[in-house]
Amino acid sequence: MKFLVLLLVAAFIFSSAGCAPKEVVNEKPPAEQVSEVGVELIADGFTSPLGFISPHDGTGRMFIVDQIGIIYAFDNGEVLEEYFLDIRDSVVSLRESYDERGLLGLAFHPDFKENGRFFVHFSAPLREGGPDGWDHTGVVAEFVVDENHPNRADPDSKQIILNIDQPQANHNGGHIDFGPDGYLYIPLGDGGGANDVGRGHPDIGNGQDTSTMLGSILRIDINEGDPYAIPEDNPFIDDDDALDEIFAYGFRNPYHISFDTEGDHALFAADVGQDLWEEVNMVTKGSNYGWNLREGKHCFDPDNPTEPPDECPEVGAGGKKLIDPVFAYRNARQDGIGIAIVGGYVYRGEQIHDLRGDYVFADWSRGFGAGDGSLFAAYEANDEWDFNEFTIANGAGDGRLGRYIVAIGQDGGGELYLLTTGNPGPTANTGEIYKIVPVE
Repeated sequence: MKFLVLLLVAAFIFSSAGCAPKEVVNEKPPAEQVSEVGVELIADGFTSPLGFISPHDGTGRMFIVDQIGIIYAFDNGEVLEEYFLDIRDSVVSLRESYDERGLLGLAFHPDFKENGRFFVHFSAPLREGGPDGWDHTGVVAEFVVDENHPNRADPDSKQIILNIDQPQANHNGGHIDFGPDGYLYIPLGDGGGANDVGRGHPDIGNGQDTSTMLGSILRIDINEGDPYAIPEDNPFIDDDDALDEIFAYGFRNPYHISFDTEGDHALFAADVGQDLWEEVNMVTKGSNYGWNLREGKHCFDPDNPTEPPDECPEVGAGGKKLIDPVFAYRNARQDGIGIAIVGGYVYRGEQIHDLRGDYVFADWSRGFGAGDGSLFAAYEANDEWDFNEFTIANGAGDGRLGRYIVAIGQDGGGELYLLTTGNPGPTANTGEIYKIVPVE
């Protein structure tokens, strides 16, 4: 089993018309790519910071998601002493050595400044009535800000939006986000274990099964319905054999999704691989991204996962063509780059001008023994995608940071941040947040 430290990530495209947009990254020759960046420590003392999120409310505040169940407000360069939200009593008990469960995602309503609504995604103990023997229940819940305390949520405002029972502890997806269409997007892994087989996995795998939410990216309307409505143009709304909430499917563990804030607002979702390939997908409405028939751009055999078959189907169980990722890289277990892709953002900041338009992402580490995460930028050149690794000028001395990279954050101005820990699991207080800065 691949214990995905994989709280990680993802690349994925959105367009209301359902076709892949062209304005995703700038076409630049490799010689013009940024090859070196610096980092600046801005906050520390967390357990496992999985999100650094802007509410886009004009205040300049940021909010830090800690896996153990705490959200902190970050204002004027300081972490506020009082928690914004503490739901540790609702989160499943975490394993200190390594765990993919916990408080995984935070998304502020597009009208947060006016209505104070925000949404979280977390792992709760298996709900009453959940399937026997299953591990836990994933929860998407809504809260509102305390009307008397703008830096504190009202804990009594909690409303459950979705319960998603999970058969195993890993592959939970995580980050949630609002699209430019105002709908909430929710990435979910295949239910865990390995190979998309076993308890809680049908013969075709959850990734290929549109009758389950697992292995899919959902899209819901939280402005209508009770507690939500289905967008009228969701792709399976007229399919009696598929769930109306599904926007796209065929994923293994799309931990992180993000929309480009400019251009065609492409939605990226990086899908953590198993033993051979890590991938970044450009996702369009209704499409099938291949798991567990493919891993990366290669065929996959659940019975022999380290030996890709020479041939595999061109279409999935529902008859839809399988869509390849825009790029993939070999896992470090097979002499590749790293063991879990960490999805990021298209850079739209101002401090590193030559990086604008590139998709910045990371990999968790080259191994579990010591943190050794990598940072990359992907770009399109001659209608093909490529990527390069950054040298971190003030890192650990080898051009890397010397830490586990668990997430990437983005502020309201488009600048990017590395969220890191010194441990592979959610324990102690080694979590640190670094801003990515130009080299002077």
